[in-house]
Amino acid sequence: MNDDGTALMTIGELARATGLTVRTIRYWSDEGALPPVTRSTGGYRLYDAASVARLELIRTLRELGLGLDAVHRVLAGEETLAQVAAAHVSALDAQIRSLRVTRAVLSTVARRGSTAKETTLMNKLARLSAAERRRIIDDFMAEVFEGIDTADPDIRTRLRLAAADLPDDPTPEQVDAWVELAELVQDPGFRATMRRMIESNAADRGADAPTSSSLWFVSRLVRLAGDALREGVAPDSPRAADILRALIGDADPAVVRERLTSMTSARLVRYRELSATVNGVEPPSAYEEQFGWVVAALGARTGS
Repeated sequence: MNDDGTALMTIGELARATGLTVRTIRYWSDEGALPPVTRSTGGYRLYDAASVARLELIRTLRELGLGLDAVHRVLAGEETLAQVAAAHVSALDAQIRSLRVTRAVLSTVARRGSTAKETTLMNKLARLSAAERRRIIDDFMAEVFEGIDTADPDIRTRLRLAAADLPDDPTPEQVDAWVELAELVQDPGFRATMRRMIESNAADRGADAPTSSSLWFVSRLVRLAGDALREGVAPDSPRAADILRALIGDADPAVVRERLTSMTSARLVRYRELSATVNGVEPPSAYEEQFGWVVAALGARTGS
């Protein structure tokens, strides 16, 4: 009996009152989170009504995932419950992000039927820090643009923005896309393809050419070829020849055809799709029909 007349409880009675096991209560008591009020003459630990309330708080905090150190700080008044909860939310957010990365990697492994070596690489790529991810993109950009000073600056800007980093809270699809994108931009064959595209853009382009002229050309191509497709103009018809003259002027059709072909490879299209997924936006149209029509019309002029 307490000095105030309230009854004292043994660990067994406290367990029955709270639904917890004797073993759990004894562990928390041994760890100092639930010290006994006193001990019986036989040395048994005894608890009171306040111990029940303290035990319920301990159980709640532990069920919410707080460690015993955090529980101790709350019970000792060293930190408020709100402060501990806020810190725990941050920790849970980090854990959730990590779990999403794990899920994305495992989903990709299951879909691809990856080997152990490929799985290790994917996991490493997915868990890179933001600085490490930026380094991969910077290295890619440096290689494909090295020594090419006359390329349209708009292309450099668009490529860098397209390869933007993962958000702080990525979806599994974004993590999956980033892994594939990182593999792609580190592939020597893809880098060579991208560099050929940049070289084609820079060829015969004067230093005083306006920024975004390449984008203007593509926009004009899409419009003219789109009109031709809607009107049913055959690529080898005289009307197609007029459309080409309006588009490329006196430029060599064979050279233009080669450049357009370098811009429309399947891997470049995939690069744009993956970048859009990482950035959380809709993939841009590849305008395959329009480019295909122009390439066919150019082929008709060159006999290829």
